[in-house]
Amino acid sequence: MASTSIRKLSALAARLCLLTFIGMVIAQFFLDFSYWWAWIPLGLWVLIGFGINRSTSRAESEGANGPAAEPVLTAAPVTGRWKAQNSPADKVPSHGTRAYGQAYAIDIVAEPASGARPGFGWWPLARRGADFPAFGAPLLAVADATVVHADDRQRDHLSRTSWLALVYFLVVEAVVRSLGGARRVIGNHVILDLGGGTYALYAHVRRGSLTVRTGDRVRAGQSIGQCGNSGNSTEPHVHFQLMDAADPDAADGLPFTWQGVGVPANGEIFEAAPAAVAETEGTVSGPA
Repeated sequence: MASTSIRKLSALAARLCLLTFIGMVIAQFFLDFSYWWAWIPLGLWVLIGFGINRSTSRAESEGANGPAAEPVLTAAPVTGRWKAQNSPADKVPSHGTRAYGQAYAIDIVAEPASGARPGFGWWPLARRGADFPAFGAPLLAVADATVVHADDRQRDHLSRTSWLALVYFLVVEAVVRSLGGARRVIGNHVILDLGGGTYALYAHVRRGSLTVRTGDRVRAGQSIGQCGNSGNSTEPHVHFQLMDAADPDAADGLPFTWQGVGVPANGEIFEAAPAAVAETEGTVSGPA
């Protein structure tokens, strides 16, 4: 409990340091003080972030749910033909950070057919979510579970799939969202309690699409919402991860494997069949 509180306070301190840095940079246009002072909060932000990553990594390696533990077997969160990106099959942490319990997180984009998904380039600068086959795709419960958090009030933004839009995303949007904490980064999301200290998080959910609320019981394969493009996202996709706590700010990531799929590597196309989701045996079950 103490380590959890320290981690949450550290995350808050990191955001305050970054906000101070931005404020000092802006203040340079109005006040006369040495520019080098602004690098102090920026350096503290980097050091605190590094410390959070190190402490989380140590907790995972020393704890019962560390990398040595067997991956948790669940059903896949989608059906159909998809491609994996930022997969823990290639590296851990898969997204370059252990913050928000995402050490073993995976991103998947819908690939119903070759060329069905718009490519990356210079033009158009941005696309609507509906231009991507993942947008609106059903999200399915990966096990019998209890909903512990459900939030779908944030808007779905345009894609960031051009070079100029990507620069804006990395330099401006990602920084601003990080100041808002976990909710602004992961966007609309739902968290399921699978039981046994395991929680599943679905991020970047479509606005207004959740069909479940906190306290609801769900069955494996049940539709719980739709894929969207909210939060820190460049295009509509499913971000899925397992954690050891319901609070992303305090959670450590847990490894997973999907029934009939495994853990797809970066760029791997996989097919998730409806039967593998709805009739999976041996999945983690939620509390009675």
